[in-house]
Amino acid sequence: MENEQAILAMAALAQQTRLAAFKILVKHEPDGLAAGDLARLLEVPQNTLSAHLSILSRANLVTSERQSRMIVYRANLQTFQAVALFLLQDCCGGRPDICAPVLNSLKVCTATKSKREKSRA
Repeated sequence: MENEQAILAMAALAQQTRLAAFKILVKHEPDGLAAGDLARLLEVPQNTLSAHLSILSRANLVTSERQSRMIVYRANLQTFQAVALFLLQDCCGGRPDICAPVLNSLKVCTATKSKREKSRA
């Protein structure tokens, strides 16, 4: 990932409503969420949300798909992963001791999710 792409993605997430929208969309993967439903969850007018989703879309953090009369938005997890890897690879500067606590936290996060998924089955 290039610096400009990372800056664009981080700038898009550096606003309260956009960050909240992205987090909700991540939780609703892989199905996504209709724009109207997302607006209701965030308690923002649809036109305001549309502007925020446009910014997230330009940063390639969300994708949209028309389904009949609705537009369904999804988090672009590949871009999210690329930003996270960009930060960890470049910021750690080849020093695994610096990134180890962050990586260990991510492992705990994914292990917890995996346990929840198994308990649902």
